[in-house]
Amino acid sequence: MSSAPPSQALYELVADKLEKLIRTGTLRPGERIPSVRRTCAQHGVSLTTAVQAYLLLENRGLIEARPKSGFFVRTQFRDRVQEPQPSRPGQLAKPVAVGSLQSRIFDAARMPAVIPLGAAYPGAANLPVLKLSRIMSVVARQSGEAGINYDLPPGSEKLRREIARRSLDRGLNLSPDEIITTCGGTEALALCLRAVTKPGDVVAVESPTYFGVLQQIEGMGLKALEIPMHPRDGMNLDALEQALKKRQIAACLAVPNFNNPLGSLMPDANKRRLVEILARRDVPLIEDDINGGLQHHGIRPRVAQSYDRHGRVLLCGSFSKTIAPGYRVGWVVPGRYYEIVKGLKTTSTLATASLPQLAIAEFMANGGYDHHLRSLREKFAAQIAQMSRAVADAFPAGIKLTRPAGGFVLWVELPKKVSALKLHDLALAEKISIAPGPMFSANQGFQNFIRLNCGHPWSPGIERAVDVLGRLVRRLM
Repeated sequence: MSSAPPSQALYELVADKLEKLIRTGTLRPGERIPSVRRTCAQHGVSLTTAVQAYLLLENRGLIEARPKSGFFVRTQFRDRVQEPQPSRPGQLAKPVAVGSLQSRIFDAARMPAVIPLGAAYPGAANLPVLKLSRIMSVVARQSGEAGINYDLPPGSEKLRREIARRSLDRGLNLSPDEIITTCGGTEALALCLRAVTKPGDVVAVESPTYFGVLQQIEGMGLKALEIPMHPRDGMNLDALEQALKKRQIAACLAVPNFNNPLGSLMPDANKRRLVEILARRDVPLIEDDINGGLQHHGIRPRVAQSYDRHGRVLLCGSFSKTIAPGYRVGWVVPGRYYEIVKGLKTTSTLATASLPQLAIAEFMANGGYDHHLRSLREKFAAQIAQMSRAVADAFPAGIKLTRPAGGFVLWVELPKKVSALKLHDLALAEKISIAPGPMFSANQGFQNFIRLNCGHPWSPGIERAVDVLGRLVRRLM
């Protein structure tokens, strides 16, 4: 099912080589980097390619232009702010109770004039709103009855074909018949959980993990067993293996590519090992790849399902983070559980809305989806870098920040004395929403952590909000 990844654009390769020199210390903060013309000569590329590479490095927050002086390595927040340590959750499987915390975030999202740093959704300015609206209008006129009738499972063939076409980027070679469309990524995850568990079962989850996963577990009467996470490499597989030896686990739910809220990226060798560990005990893996196409640079990472040879991995995806959150279109590749998931889809929501599926399929086929995605990745990388620098400048010394490899959220560790829940309340009074850390834990850990949404273009309002948050953190110390 695997295949070679597509080649990178030439300017990305040049940028990656220069970034390596910066990361390894060959080029140090404050030092001038080679001129554009010298880079052309060194790498044998055109002036346009070299300029694109430098612009990409600027977007990554690695270099800065100084008038009449050239480009210089930027002093990084990384030189001043440490990363959080790997998490250390409890070893007991427990019922989940995060629903009331989640309602805080969604209530805040509906409040007028609130700076939206809480709920993790991309700002409309980063999405193809006008193009999608035009496509939807054309599709509505041309589709006739198909646009208003039920599109029964497995869903739109045209959309499934477009998803399958891009499966090579994930290390897969899917056919449309392996895919079922859903009402967003949330339904995809819910269907998978229902397919492989029953009330009272234990599900191994990451710690921290997306609170929507915990809410699904809570609603189904399941128990969550939290597995430690490394802020860059993802799930601690030794800890998972020990947990599997000690107790009966019905399923494992993981986000190998850009966990929310850490932005971690599991190495490919670990993905293979994860699949093998679970396969030895016949434990299904529910893989959430909703952010998998939002790498900040380089090629799209492959999915864990690409190492699956027995159909035990159920892969979930969605267009909510890349095209249109409100269209509510997701999908799932359920492997050996295909018929079960298809039946559950029929008896739950019956069908996914027809017109949004057709509009997304048309956008993918003829509307510039791939170009949009490349642009979106660069925007998110730049916005993460901007937020990281602003937080490092505005917050007190001693905080810790993740180094997301993809996605658009930032995980912030505050001083021990600071309550994230109290900070949330104070921030909301200032019309700023944030996501407090306890939402991301079945045991409501991470009491001094917050997640910040970086999916909106940087603005004076966001800059002010970060400054206000820094003052509030100091007040709580």
